[in-house]
Amino acid sequence: MTHRMRADTHTSHSGSGGDWRDTAVRYALLPLRVFLGVTFIYAGLDKITDSAFMKDAGSGSVGDMMRAVRDSSAIPALVDLSLKSPVGFGYAIALGELAVGIGTLLGLLARLAALGGALISLSLWLTVSWASDPYYYGNDLAYLMAWIPLVLAGAPLLSVDAALRSRRRQRTGSYR
Repeated sequence: MTHRMRADTHTSHSGSGGDWRDTAVRYALLPLRVFLGVTFIYAGLDKITDSAFMKDAGSGSVGDMMRAVRDSSAIPALVDLSLKSPVGFGYAIALGELAVGIGTLLGLLARLAALGGALISLSLWLTVSWASDPYYYGNDLAYLMAWIPLVLAGAPLLSVDAALRSRRRQRTGSYR
């Protein structure tokens, strides 16, 4: 059996043309952006509207959750910090998730939003899901890894950032 090298290898086109592979490459991060944006908006709203979660103590409260993970977390001092004001911490996480989700979904300050999502996921991994065994049962590590491509690439298409960048280019006459 003979194998040949393909002559029709994929090359990136900087113009708006190109084949389906070029289109797929341009839109590759969009499903990830939509998923993370919707998920973080939902998580933030779920926390804010859950009266049991936003309490110092009681079943399902942020306070009891943090006390339960304190001794098994990678950074107990971070959990201790949250326990100084569990309700305040709960609102900070919920509002942070909302801001990250909205920024990611709209593509507004997308890299900053993705960095915020990565930091939230990192802090939750090091505290709440650190003791997950095996490690891949804890979803916060997977979310952390999912944020990294968006931190690196931002939201180059279908985003407020892209629209603002396009307007700046039109004003300055730049075609880059």
